Order: sequence, then C-alpha cells, then structure tokens
Amino acid sequence: MTDEITKAWAGRSVKDYKKLKNLKKQNLRDNMTNLELVLNMLAEASTSEISKKKKPEGLPANQQIAREGGHVAGKARAEIEKQTGESVITGRRPHALPEKKPVTPSRKKRYR
Repeated sequence: MTDEITKAWAGRSVKDYKKLKNLKKQNLRDNMTNLELVLNMLAEASTSEISKKKKPEGLPANQQIAREGGHVAGKARAEIEKQTGESVITGRRPHALPEKKPVTPSRKKRYR
C-alpha cells in the first residue's frame, strides 16, 4: 500500500523516489525533507481514516483507498507548489543535525 500512497501524493513510486534521492539501502523516510515527510504522513493518516469509514475488503479495494488517501496529500502538495513556485519533491536530503557540544559538568555551588 505504501507504493500506492506514494504514487498518489508524490507522483512517483517509492523506487523512483529513492532513485531521485540517490538512495541505495537507506530508508526513504529518513531522507525526506520536513515538507515531504509531513505530506507523506498526511497521505498515510488520510488513508487510515478513509479505510476506517469505508471498510474495504480485498486488495483492489484497499489499493483504491490508498490512492484516495494519497490524493488528499497530493492536493496539498499541488497547492504548496502553486504558492511557492517550487517543487516539493526534491532530490535534496535534509541537512544533517548539528553536532551536540559535550556537556561540561557545572561547578557545584556551596551554600552556607
């Protein structure tokens, strides 16, 4: 179902999305930008809610629900792209988190 959801909101399969980001065995979700991740989560949550209401039975019905849920996020993606003039889907990976500075023990204050 993940592939159906991704095709519906991102316009490409998971395999093609991973190629775009030049990923081999890495997790796609770990390499999405914040906006890509939010839209992916919207697609999954929408699919889940639609499925609860429609109670699909069998693979074809579940695939249709996955496409419907992905379509919700696809509409949001299209509107964001319209407003920003830029594609949400990118080969760019999120920046690495800044390194944490080591914590130095603070001096204990003596109270009298």
